Amino acid sequence: MTDQTRVNWRGVAGTFLEFFGARDHVVVPSASLVPAGDPTLLFTNAGMVQFKDVFLGRERRAYTRAATLQKCMRVQGKHNDLENVGPSPRHHTFFLMLGNFSFGDYFKREAIAYAWELVTRQYAIEPSRLIVTVHTSDDDAAAAWRAMEVPQARILRLGDPTNFWMMADVGPCGPTSELHYDWGPEHAEAGGRYRHGPGADLLGAAGGE
Repeated sequence: MTDQTRVNWRGVAGTFLEFFGARDHVVVPSASLVPAGDPTLLFTNAGMVQFKDVFLGRERRAYTRAATLQKCMRVQGKHNDLENVGPSPRHHTFFLMLGNFSFGDYFKREAIAYAWELVTRQYAIEPSRLIVTVHTSDDDAAAAWRAMEVPQARILRLGDPTNFWMMADVGPCGPTSELHYDWGPEHAEAGGRYRHGPGADLLGAAGGE
């Protein structure tokens, strides 16, 4: 896969699941779009929803690494994307979310190394087209990206609105790091800011600390 190659979603998803399956992740089927036994959600809005009780310490699984292709709907609550559908080229109400999860196994350095290997080697996206975001406080994530030889100028430090994840007002939370595709200066507004953020989101790594 290259920048110019067009692929369908099955190819993208298959590569992702095979990549993590080969690295000892159990490929877990998508949970229902309507979450069972969770009165806080009308619809499943992220891959981690089916693992909420694992993150909260209420449930143990027979595995410590998982990968999923999860059906998601974002039309209510904190993750309501309805207003962004149309004006933004990268928001949808219904979509399939790929995710890899670690339950007390590996942490951000390994997650970042996996993300970089997947995107630059398996998907063959040119590293010079990638921009990284990390939370302003997250020196560990910044160092992990530098270990992948990402230039300092392409590591952007952003605040809570974009790079801090919370499951709810109380519960698991922590700084996040994301990979973005740089569409180039022709998509930039005055001042060098991109019309829809740094680029197209590729992968995000969220971790509670």
